[in-house]
Amino acid sequence: MKSYSSTYREGLGGRGIVLFLLFLLSLFNFYTLGITGFAFVCLIPAGLILLALALKHQEIMFWAFFAINYFVMGLQRYGYIPIPITLVTLGPQFLLLLSFIIIPRQTKASMATPMLLGIIIWTLYLCTQLFNETCGLPIDVFAWMQNMNFFAFYFILCYIIIFKMINSPDKVMRFFRLWAYFSLVAAYWAFRQKTFGWDDAENAWLMSGASRTHIIGGSIRYFSFFSDAANFGCHTGAAAAVFFIIALTSKLRKDKILFWTAGALSTYSFFNSGTRSGLMCFMAAIVLYVFLSKSVKLTSFVVTTSVIFIFFLACTKIGNGNMQIRRMRTAFDSNDASKNVRDMNKEALKKHLQDAPFGMGINIDENNIPPFNKFKVVYETSNDSTYVFFWQRTGIIGVYVFAAMNILILLGGCFITLTKLQNKACKGIAAAMCCGFLGLQAGGYANHILLQYPNLILFYGGMVIVYILPAIEGDFELYEQREFEKEEERRRLKLEKKKQSRV
Repeated sequence: MKSYSSTYREGLGGRGIVLFLLFLLSLFNFYTLGITGFAFVCLIPAGLILLALALKHQEIMFWAFFAINYFVMGLQRYGYIPIPITLVTLGPQFLLLLSFIIIPRQTKASMATPMLLGIIIWTLYLCTQLFNETCGLPIDVFAWMQNMNFFAFYFILCYIIIFKMINSPDKVMRFFRLWAYFSLVAAYWAFRQKTFGWDDAENAWLMSGASRTHIIGGSIRYFSFFSDAANFGCHTGAAAAVFFIIALTSKLRKDKILFWTAGALSTYSFFNSGTRSGLMCFMAAIVLYVFLSKSVKLTSFVVTTSVIFIFFLACTKIGNGNMQIRRMRTAFDSNDASKNVRDMNKEALKKHLQDAPFGMGINIDENNIPPFNKFKVVYETSNDSTYVFFWQRTGIIGVYVFAAMNILILLGGCFITLTKLQNKACKGIAAAMCCGFLGLQAGGYANHILLQYPNLILFYGGMVIVYILPAIEGDFELYEQREFEKEEERRRLKLEKKKQSRV
């Protein structure tokens, strides 16, 4: 007779097949019908498996998420992500957060920072939005929770995850090196679009309505694999400044080469984007670095170069045959049509939002605002920028709170750069991120890009690193010295090999 255990093991094969088929059915159900009770229950085992992987391989999951965050918009455009993007990006963050709760990770720096204070204040303000009755519509808790994901929880998760994962000099440099490598890929993709034209997926995306803002009067705005040209231009404008500053202050030759190259190609990219705000992002970042560097020589060089550059764009017609240069010149044209349209939209919003200091609210389904409701006009008016977007939904008070959060983050980072750090490379990284963060805020004032992928994890995550640097500065000096000695040893061996080959 067979034992009970052997009979049980033989039955496992059939049960496993049934469970696997149920899992596939739940995925199909999830893809076609959304989150249903059946799909949710059947996906629980998959969630538990992913959580187990997160517990065992926190590092791998973090860097995989970091890479996906950069390429997610392109992957969606090419049809490689058939499920909502938020599940692809928010899911790994949530699993990592759970893994930190189950298996706590030690941090060398205190998590009580001005940045955390700013995020908490912003989150608490958004919590009060649950009771916003401006539009006179029933409160939709589900809509409020969805918006809290985008407007607050991403900031909180980004802060906690970066603080827990980036706790050593080699991880800090891996963060910036990967960013630089990804930027090289983005620059190549824009070059491909410009040289060889759009592929089928990009053509389909343009024909679906994006051509209105990307092919303007003979001027073509390239977007690489980003969400749009504005996001691409603002991101690369701010990133170019980050890379140039790190290259300028790094001690390691390999890093200098990488970051100078990434900075140059990112500059090429924001010109290709045809986004005037990209130029403003870059200039705002460089101006801040003049103050943070406290260098008379650098200040003179930057001021002289900036004056020549602005004179070239604003007062000459040199290079007008290039459509990207023509597009950048419109940044200095007070009669530019798109700028005037944005000003008109702001005036219209100002008129309608006078009676709504807390905005329309983030606790309603905006699509359900009745046509006769005066705030329907507010919802339908193009916002054009992240700050105007929050003005519409959280009111003028919300804009002030959001701006205060960003100012607090930036001032805290600048204070650390100027007073807490002594190592040149650490100061360079901190200054680079403060400058890039300011550059991105300048872009967010003109375009709706602050919450777009991949900006939040890179720029806000980069500012978290600034707050971590004072605690690991001593380790960073040892790391830098060790890497420098390795470079010197490789150079010595290379010279010896060269001398031997001549004998």
